[in-house]
Amino acid sequence: PPPKLPEAQEPNNQEMLALSSTAALSFAGPGLAGVSSRAGGAAMVAKSKAIPFLDAPPALDGTMAGDKGFDPLLLSNVVPIQWAREAELKHARICMLAVVGWVTVDLGFTVPYAPQVSSLAAHDAAVDKGVFLGLLIPIALVEVLAGIPKCFQIMNEPDASPGGDYKFDPLGIGASAEMQEKEISNGRLAMLAFSGIVTQAALTQGPFPYTYNGVEDLVPPMQSVQGALSIL
Repeated sequence: PPPKLPEAQEPNNQEMLALSSTAALSFAGPGLAGVSSRAGGAAMVAKSKAIPFLDAPPALDGTMAGDKGFDPLLLSNVVPIQWAREAELKHARICMLAVVGWVTVDLGFTVPYAPQVSSLAAHDAAVDKGVFLGLLIPIALVEVLAGIPKCFQIMNEPDASPGGDYKFDPLGIGASAEMQEKEISNGRLAMLAFSGIVTQAALTQGPFPYTYNGVEDLVPPMQSVQGALSIL
């Protein structure tokens, strides 16, 4: 007798679901595939830690000291990151010195041959007396002999030292990541502080603390104390 054929079985629910999914995918055109790939790519884009609603700048990967992921204009995509760090550290260091120098002069500290004027008027007074040339020449020499070659090194040598690293650390305190973070953080604060100090000094034409009424504007209770003392 001929062999008995197996009876046909109806597919179960899982098999029907698998068949329908395969059929749907087979009819999906390239447009739907592109939409799904773009949606997956958008989900993979990291967000900035500083501005969470913006995408993270690709060049800011968190490896540099002071990297907070803040670059809303994406300048790090245009300007080489080490060149930008060189410029930032240079201005940060200058402003840290400038804040101290500006305030100490207005508190009464002077050096020989320096004009006896406020910090705000020191530039014009130094130019008029000719002593400014003694400061301009050494600064220009440092810039020409160290600053410009450092920029060329950063731009042309892949294994160049990081921006701001001039191998000058006689006390050995700048090698750690913690100290580098503190330097750039305080430098950024000093850049903002120096801008505010100069602006206030120009507006008030007064000495430290560069307010219209001195310490009274910074500590309101001082007004009551001075008023009471004047009555006595």
